[in-house]
Formats: sequence, C-alpha cells, structure tokens
Amino acid sequence: MPANSSVQVSIQEKLGRQQRLPRLALESFEAIAREWHAKFSPGWVPNHGDRILLRLENDVFPWLGRRPIAEIKPPELLSMLRRIESRGALETAHRARQNCGQVFRYAVATGRAERDPTGDLKGALPPPNEKHHASIIEPKRIAELLRAIDSYRGYFITKCALRLAPLVFLRPGELRQGQWPEIDREKAEWRIPGKRMKMREQHIVPLSRQALEILSELEPLTNREYVARPNAPRYIFPSARTHERPMSENAVLAALRRMGYTKEEMTGHGFRSMASTLLHEQGWNHQAIERQLAHAERNSVSAAYNFAEHLPERRRMMQAWAYYLDALKNGTK
Repeated sequence: MPANSSVQVSIQEKLGRQQRLPRLALESFEAIAREWHAKFSPGWVPNHGDRILLRLENDVFPWLGRRPIAEIKPPELLSMLRRIESRGALETAHRARQNCGQVFRYAVATGRAERDPTGDLKGALPPPNEKHHASIIEPKRIAELLRAIDSYRGYFITKCALRLAPLVFLRPGELRQGQWPEIDREKAEWRIPGKRMKMREQHIVPLSRQALEILSELEPLTNREYVARPNAPRYIFPSARTHERPMSENAVLAALRRMGYTKEEMTGHGFRSMASTLLHEQGWNHQAIERQLAHAERNSVSAAYNFAEHLPERRRMMQAWAYYLDALKNGTK
C-alpha cells in the first residue's frame, strides 16, 4: 500500500472516532439518566427528585456514568450495588437498583438500549430490613396520648398540629405543608392538590366537627394576608420563624419526645397506623380506609383513578372516628 494511502486511512479512522464521540457521550448512562431525571422530576414530590439525583451522582455515575448504556451488563451493575451494600447502606442499594431500572427502561423506550438488565439482579441483594413506623394502637394508651397532647405546653401551632394529626391521619409532610385555601368549610373538606401527594393524585380529607374546631382556633393566628407578599403561601402550620415556610418536619417529632414518647413508641407517621389498625378492627370498609390513607391500591383494569371514591362512607367514618377518639380521651366506654 502506498505511503499516502496509509496516511489517508489513518486520517479517516480518526475522523470516524471523532464523529462517534458525541454520539457515545449522548448515549452514556449518565447522559441518559440526567435526561430521564430532567423529563420526569418536575412532576415528582418536592425533594424526591433531588434525593434520586444525589444518589445517582454519589453511587452510580462514578462507576457507570461514562459507559454506553447499551453495553452495561448485569455483573457491572451488581458490582456497583455491592459497593453500596458494603458500607451498610442496603436500602440505598435497593433504591439505586430501582432508579437504574427506570433509566434503562427509558433508554429502551427511546431506542438507545435493548433491555433493562436490572431485572437479572432480582434476588442478588439481601432484602432490606422492613421498617415500621412506631405507633400506639392500644385504646388505653391512645387515650393517654390524647390527654398528653391536650396538656402540651409548647408552641401553640405545634399543639394544633398534634391535635389534628389523629383526626386526619395524613403523612407528616402532607399535614405540615397544608394551606388555608385548600380548606372548604361549607363542604367540610380539605382538598390537597396532587403535586403534594405521594401518589400525585388530589386527595380529599373529610373534616369532622372536631377537626373544624381545631382549625377555627388556629385560623386567626395563621390565616393572614400579607401586604408585602400577597401571593405568598398561607400555611396552616407555618414555621415559628416565618409564616412563608411550613413548620419543620421535626416539629411534631420533637413535641412527642418532649411529652415523653420515644421513637420506638410513637412517630408522626404513627397516627396513620393507629387509625388503620383500629378502623379495620371496628369493621369499616377496607377500601374506604385505604382510600382515606391515600395508599397506592388501584384497580389495574381501570385507567381512571377516582379521588372521591367511597367519599360518603369516608365522611361517616371520619366523624365516627373523631367521636371514638373523644370517647377514649374522656374515659367513656
């Protein structure tokens, strides 16, 4: 081969590599993961997307980020996950596997990978330790807790949150981020927009007479218009420092600790377990209870999700539950 021909071939090979580099960069695991995250994170619960991206950046991208996504095999994934497991973060390893699966399936859907290899890792990691939120479910101890809440001497807004929590059994974040425009007194409803719910669906909380009384006590203090920022959120339970932010996620927990309840006895989530356990024991419709808890129990046959499902029964249930708690607190059989 003439010398000039070999030089020409070398130049063509270099040009070919340069043309492939941008395509490989666009099809790397990190590039596709960031594209997936940017596309879907705006619809997620606040902070959820940040946690996922941080997990990918800390535990996945350093090992797999530059690899072409179509070339990543199960052993590479398992090696990455075992690095996480080796530091004792087993639950994080399982979450990382779940997030990687979402990225791979997005790559398959967009024509940049042929399959999701995370499915081959099923059973490769030990199961995570199942966590249960500590809760009080014995009627006698519930009565003691309710009386302790009524006697609480701390911040009045925190006390109102504690009093309302067992009546509405929302997730702690859903409770503390509640806003006054969501309350409809005429309908006795609290309508929480889907963007703040775990399942991204609007959620209706029928408000008992007792719940409305607590809100009436709190409203003059926190439902105020602000001249400087009239469009600022009007939080039902604002921070002690500023009314433009909700109360701290630790406020209810700290109050429970001040009242003498340890983390092994009661948590903010525990009010949900309390209601679920006793309402089931009292014979209320399982579907109505699950819908009121906003659990992800959907009918896979139905494409639509009716946020008002079982609403008449849920209204009766929530008022009966409030009367039951009053009876416990007052020592009435």
